Amino acid sequence: MSEKLKQRIRFARSRDGTSLAWASAGQGQPLVKASNWLTHLEYDLESPAWSHWVNFFAAHFQFVRYDERGCGLTQRDAEDLSFERWIEDLEAVIESAGLEGPVALLGVSQGAATALAYAARHPERVSRIIVYGGYAQGWRARGDEQGAKLYRSIVDVIALGWDLENPVFRELFTKRFIPAGTPEQIAWFNDLCRKTVEAETAARLLSARADVDIGQLLSQVEVPVQVLHTAGDEVVPLAQGRGLAAALPNAEFVSLDSRNHILLKPEPAWSHFKEAVLDFMGQKPPPRAGAALAGLSPRESEILALICEARSNPEIAAALGLSERTVRNHASNLFRKLGVKSRAEAILLCHGGGGR
Repeated sequence: MSEKLKQRIRFARSRDGTSLAWASAGQGQPLVKASNWLTHLEYDLESPAWSHWVNFFAAHFQFVRYDERGCGLTQRDAEDLSFERWIEDLEAVIESAGLEGPVALLGVSQGAATALAYAARHPERVSRIIVYGGYAQGWRARGDEQGAKLYRSIVDVIALGWDLENPVFRELFTKRFIPAGTPEQIAWFNDLCRKTVEAETAARLLSARADVDIGQLLSQVEVPVQVLHTAGDEVVPLAQGRGLAAALPNAEFVSLDSRNHILLKPEPAWSHFKEAVLDFMGQKPPPRAGAALAGLSPRESEILALICEARSNPEIAAALGLSERTVRNHASNLFRKLGVKSRAEAILLCHGGGGR
């Protein structure tokens, strides 16, 4: 059985006194994820919807994330669920984590608006931002009456059917997030809905998303921003991602071939996402190593990246959710493919020093 990722869970206080649960895993460059819908710091490590996200980022960064107010391990009875409070919560977590110097931010879905607003408010504290499935305006702020009708209906469905044993109401919601999900993934997401947040809070949070509008702030975000968006996203249309990238002074746009709002591990778009993110974050292998590394599988590439960070086999196993035996087998295979005999030779090749 593979070992679960090791993380440390702590608590911070936001400006209004709300208790926020946050976790840190991995080593290296700090990357802080702004909170988003339907997460739970503990359950996410086992979820087929979120575990590969956490494992990937923890394998390459000091990955800090937190449950949003009203959800997960964070205070469930928070009264104020406004956008301003979301920014203050991100401020509180970064301060509590004691991170020095500018940090990189990750914003998924509505977390993108939080991360971008934080960067506009604190430009000296942010180095770069990764945005996935994000938007600048919520459905009420967009003036889209047809879309507004749809979301009002979804809010009503959540309020009525979220707590029922029969998952049919939650499944209507789930299938918008992962329409290409397997039955297991859909069942997990249905269950995660109830484990994460109560019905009333879920409806309030979805309604609060409607009023988000950071359009006037985007010109103030001068750090590099990578905007990634799936082409068939039903929750946040592709046009929202393109518009966001176009309005930012220093953004690059990456379109991903998927229908899912939350990328799932088996789909090719997930590999595309990882490659694009590592490139943007400066972790792409040097060109001279490219030919030698091209034959590695995605898993072997992940393990090599951690070997090049001087991680031990137990540390790699924990970061990727694998057994130590599996890590050893992958390491042996990648050494054979690269034509090296030791970790030292692999690291040399990874950093462009190999002459093979």
